[in-house]
Amino acid sequence: MSTDTLEAPVVETVKMNGLQAINAALMEAMEADPKVLVLGEDIADNEGGGVVGVTRGLSSKFGTLRVRSTPISEQAIMGAAIGAAMAGYKPVAEIMLMNFTTVAMDMIVNHAAKLRFMSGGQSQVPLVIRTLTGAGNQTAGQHADFYEAWFAHTAGIKVVIPWTPADMKGLYLSAIQDPDPVIIIESGKTLFVPMDVPVNQGPIPIGKANVVMPGSDLTIVSYGQMMFTVMQAVEELTAAGISVEVVDLRTISPWDKETVLASAEKTGRLLVVHEAGRNFGPGAEIAATAQEVLFGKLKAPVGRLGAPYCAVPFAKKLEDAYLVQPPEIVAEAKRLLAI
Repeated sequence: MSTDTLEAPVVETVKMNGLQAINAALMEAMEADPKVLVLGEDIADNEGGGVVGVTRGLSSKFGTLRVRSTPISEQAIMGAAIGAAMAGYKPVAEIMLMNFTTVAMDMIVNHAAKLRFMSGGQSQVPLVIRTLTGAGNQTAGQHADFYEAWFAHTAGIKVVIPWTPADMKGLYLSAIQDPDPVIIIESGKTLFVPMDVPVNQGPIPIGKANVVMPGSDLTIVSYGQMMFTVMQAVEELTAAGISVEVVDLRTISPWDKETVLASAEKTGRLLVVHEAGRNFGPGAEIAATAQEVLFGKLKAPVGRLGAPYCAVPFAKKLEDAYLVQPPEIVAEAKRLLAI
């Protein structure tokens, strides 16, 4: 029988939002391995299961020795998690909001990320750091910053920002089994949008981007909740007859150079869009790499869109102006295409 007549296998799916997908990953990992622990502020069921309910149900099932609600001390959370990881456990530590990682930067950067290197490979730190951030909900300047570039600049720690619930489950499963520290940044609005998740969703490799939509005129690279904005812009570009290839980066460090560069070489144009500040943001690294590797092959300079160089505003109109919006993406895409 010709393979042309074979149908693709049907994948059974279930609707989940990001909260449910992360919860399912944690539940599955804890059931499979008694060394997996969860710790953070207010994560037990009698305290609501975390700030947005991700850990709901875990303490009732696994007990408070494996699901530990901690004092309000990010340094204590990270110190305990690093010690547990070095002792052979696989802790998943929640830092409630990404801005609060600043309180524990010494623990994360000088200890978790460097202990394997400084011990000559004798010490592993199989640690997952969960944290939440993202503008758009008027939580203002001390609660909504994207600092992924800080951690991507730190050797020894992987940085993951999933978009879809399926990716959240798969990347969490991979991160928990990783022998080195992984920080997973949960991007605000992505946690509340239901999407199809394969019933048997397994681990997704860290460091592998996803080509969400194939195209031929322009490559747009993004990640996290900014993917929603990109997809809105792509609808308008598609309606105008522009063929856009959309790449969801998923992992910021190590980022998938092969997929991004292959796509940019194919389309001849590259636009990077992220919520983090444009100045010194991840888009700068991607753009510089593309210019170096694809010099002479691109039809236009690499485009970059990101937040302005300021704190996240509280006022709704200012916050909307701070965030990249679909019309800006459309306008930049048309500029790169010289339309």
